[in-house]
Amino acid sequence: MRRICWTSLARQDYYDNIDYLLMEWSEQTAQNFIDAADHVEQLLKRGNVEFEKTDMPGVYRCVICSQVSLFYRLLEFDTVELLRFWNNYQKPSDL
Repeated sequence: MRRICWTSLARQDYYDNIDYLLMEWSEQTAQNFIDAADHVEQLLKRGNVEFEKTDMPGVYRCVICSQVSLFYRLLEFDTVELLRFWNNYQKPSDL
């Protein structure tokens, strides 16, 4: 089982997305996002899947929902670092 560590930016992005969903959508929509993020985290912990490689060396992208992607990297064989929960409508150059 791999270890998951979150950067401060990933944690902030995650909570910002939840706050936005609660303000603009519904508790159920926010819960769906939380569940989807938890599911991906469990997949990464098990280590039986890798997602899409990006142009950034060693960085992978996983779509959490149509609006949000998770960017992560493997630090060691047994550690995954969550880098950002990125809103897909933002400019990629800002990433």
